[in-house]
Amino acid sequence: MSKFLQGTIILIIAGLITRVLGFINRVVIARMIGNEGVGLYMMAVPTLVLVITLTQLGLPVAISKLVAEAQALGDKRKIKKILVVSLSITCTLSFIFTLSLIVFAPIIAKTFFTDERTLYPLLAVIPVIPIIAISSVIRGYFQGLQQMKPAAYSQVIEQVVRITLIAVCTKAFLPYGIEYAAAGAMLSSVFGELASLFYMFYMFKRKKKLTVRRNFFQSLRAGKDTFYDLMRIAVPTTGSRMIGSVSWFLEPIVVAKSLAIAGVATTVATQQYGELTGFALPLLMLPSFITVSLSTALVPAISESYAKNHMKQIQYRLHQALRLSFITGGLAVVVLYVFANPIMELMYGSDKAAIFVKVMAPFFIFSYFQGPLQAVLQALDLAKAAMINSFIGAAVKTALIFLLASQPTLGIMGAGLSIVVGTMLVTLLHLSTVTKQIMYKLQIMDYVKSCIVMLAAGSVGQYAFTHFFANLPLVLQTLVSIMLTSLLYVILLLLFKLITKEELNRFSILRLFKKK
Repeated sequence: MSKFLQGTIILIIAGLITRVLGFINRVVIARMIGNEGVGLYMMAVPTLVLVITLTQLGLPVAISKLVAEAQALGDKRKIKKILVVSLSITCTLSFIFTLSLIVFAPIIAKTFFTDERTLYPLLAVIPVIPIIAISSVIRGYFQGLQQMKPAAYSQVIEQVVRITLIAVCTKAFLPYGIEYAAAGAMLSSVFGELASLFYMFYMFKRKKKLTVRRNFFQSLRAGKDTFYDLMRIAVPTTGSRMIGSVSWFLEPIVVAKSLAIAGVATTVATQQYGELTGFALPLLMLPSFITVSLSTALVPAISESYAKNHMKQIQYRLHQALRLSFITGGLAVVVLYVFANPIMELMYGSDKAAIFVKVMAPFFIFSYFQGPLQAVLQALDLAKAAMINSFIGAAVKTALIFLLASQPTLGIMGAGLSIVVGTMLVTLLHLSTVTKQIMYKLQIMDYVKSCIVMLAAGSVGQYAFTHFFANLPLVLQTLVSIMLTSLLYVILLLLFKLITKEELNRFSILRLFKKK
């Protein structure tokens, strides 16, 4: 099995495990500290994400790409310079942002969050900044070598430690007040990240083929060109993420204003926006751990081929990634579209948000393509183009939300349609940029066959749900119908030769984790 496929599947499995563990973590937090404590906890999370984004500065992607290129050329000195310069940048930034958050945390809590109690979770999370700064560099190094196991295992270790300590930390601080309990929940995250770093550092010491500490400052002084190479990729990558963050920040503001123009009361608008973004979108984004894994593995794989000028290999890897994205995303689209109502009813006790899922799901297949395409752009030194495409999509989405959501006939559905249009636009712009760069041609018949498979599996699943299993309890009715739909989907993929038995055999978990 190729390094790309093996790394991708390892990351997918780890992503699935961490998603499940993350869900358990959220349930534990909710049960331990209640809605009020969760509110305080979640209010501090966006600040943490923003600071981490600025501290990392897009370096994990840049490190992965440059290490892959240097490894392809056998340039160990270049790899050392990449590590030395990256560590210097992230450590410096983490020091600055750690001090800044210590100083400004009281102002942020009082002015921006209007609840001074958020100060405690903000302060509790500060130690995680330098921890993630260092671990992100090591993770990027391993990804550049296409060794995905350390990164995958570290994710699982982080979640296991967090879940293990969450009850201990929250119970220890709960007697002092709900704000201290929320801070305790944050501390469990710090310990989880610390355990992850220890594992990453151990694996680095065990597997490294170079010494970082020896002649550290000489390598740093000689790393001017390396610094510019890193920044050429890192800055646009950070720019794309910042565009997404700003767009996310503006979205609820624009939606609220638009719905007010449409005559929707404030409380109703808040409820509708919660149904769209709190219930429907997380369900639609559920398969994203697969595309994130693909994207992570693609950057070093494409970078290595690009450094060797193997354009056919790049085209082949892209075709693999897009095909896997469509196959897995297609099943998600079928299941979510056909079973939106029972899934929502079982998860949330109400199927009011199911209409958003049914309308948006068919178009969300574009979202599953977006990550791999952006990864290819980054690997081809087109991170700036990816940033521009993201900006165009965000601007169009925001403008459409105002135009459509302000129409009384559309209301909140206008916001959902705008999100879909923005996602489709960015994906198509990414695809256009990639195809021009590497002269890639889509295998149209594969996608036509995939659509036929989706329609057939969805139709049979819908019929089975309403006729064959109608007398079963809703839970069993839904689960059995989804299993039947998924089984038929895989069988049809095999019949249409969209996947082969050999490929399924390659995906054997035992083979993936077998030591070479």
